[in-house]
Amino acid sequence: MLTQRQGIVVWLHSLKQAKLLRRYGNVIYISKKLKYVVFYCNSEDTDTLVEKLNKQSYVKKVEVSHKPSIKTHYENSRPDKAKEYDYKMGL
Repeated sequence: MLTQRQGIVVWLHSLKQAKLLRRYGNVIYISKKLKYVVFYCNSEDTDTLVEKLNKQSYVKKVEVSHKPSIKTHYENSRPDKAKEYDYKMGL
């Protein structure tokens, strides 16, 4: 079964410790210029992970992604008439 995942962005003082974040979840992206790491973890473990990461000396700031809480089903979305015409023409 698929588990619910949560994205976390960790801002670091130095990138030397970026590899240490692999033990907390799956590292997706490391920005060398802005010194942050994006990784995913299980959504049940998010609160405890944020507390653990904030206690680390090499961490500046921890941000949690808001994507799971954003509504993606739109009720009043109507297709554009010009696009419908283009699709019918085969363009």
